[in-house]
Amino acid sequence: MPHYTARLFWTTAILIGIGAVVSADRSDSPNKLENGPAVEAAMQEAATEMAEAANNLLATIDATVVGRAKFLVQDEERRNIHYFPIPRRGLPLKDLNFGQRHLVHALAATGLSTQGYVKAMNIMSVGQLLRDLDPEKPNPYRDPDHYYITIFGNPGPTGVWGWRLEGFHLSVNATIVDGKAIAIAPSFMGVHPATVSEGPRKGLRVLAKEEDLGRMLATSLTEEQRRIAFFPIPEFLTETVGGLITGNARKIENRQPEGLPASQLTAEQKANLWELIQLYANRHRGEVAQQDLSRIEEEGRDKIYFRWSGSVEPGKGHHYVIQGPTFLIEYDNTQNEANHVHCMWRNLENDFGDDLIRKHYQKFHKAPRKEN
Repeated sequence: MPHYTARLFWTTAILIGIGAVVSADRSDSPNKLENGPAVEAAMQEAATEMAEAANNLLATIDATVVGRAKFLVQDEERRNIHYFPIPRRGLPLKDLNFGQRHLVHALAATGLSTQGYVKAMNIMSVGQLLRDLDPEKPNPYRDPDHYYITIFGNPGPTGVWGWRLEGFHLSVNATIVDGKAIAIAPSFMGVHPATVSEGPRKGLRVLAKEEDLGRMLATSLTEEQRRIAFFPIPEFLTETVGGLITGNARKIENRQPEGLPASQLTAEQKANLWELIQLYANRHRGEVAQQDLSRIEEEGRDKIYFRWSGSVEPGKGHHYVIQGPTFLIEYDNTQNEANHVHCMWRNLENDFGDDLIRKHYQKFHKAPRKEN
């Protein structure tokens, strides 16, 4: 095994261990939290873990480079999101030593569930796989050490702060308000190849369930349901950014949903749709996921819409959107012969913590907050 590959293997194994340890004391799928002190206590514990992890990292960063890792909360950079292999603002893993890299992943593990963390680690490793499969066309921004950590504001029990881990096919954005309110959105995961066809990782499908559960629901629809749910595939490069209609927009409007409303699904189809929604929400730590799912249920599951585009046959291009009053999920697998997945979670109320910050400013600041 080449030195770099061996080092990457053992580093990833250790980091997955970090994620398991951080996640061990909390449930990734907790029982539904009732409104009241229990919810506030759980979120406060989560916010405390995040602040401690962020400060542990910041304490190790030299003053000469801390400006690359730390921005003001109100900086427009906080609302940037992109999933292409491009240069970014923030501090890349390649400029950190091994100990500091572990601290970055420890911070990531405070915001992700175990399954979300493992997916993120696999996504980060696939850049090296692409380099191995196509050594003649290396893109340095696909490398596993070209993921950037950025801290916004001052991590602590008061005020507003946040963090972002982002790079090729991964973007996790967390906002923490007053040490007891957390939003993790937007959240993006993607992978290319979606199915590895050769080499020692042959058969790997990092985002398999996102594809399989969507197809299961689409194939279960009757002809009458398909006439409402099925749409043409959006045109890549003209109608979408990276295959997504919502793209990397800093803010998306709660537009009229398209497709088949859940009210017109059978009981089994409704269960399949809810399982798919839970899959996306449960990438994030349990308390945050349950908060988002509870909010979706408050608005009513029957207000959720499912839109499918393309073929239902494996290996052929397809795309879907799931939208409710408070959230939007978008998935695309149309590029590279339907072997390149992009999928996004957007919180229509709380992308970048918008609603949490608005409430904070209403409570603690007389002057209205200027929107970005």
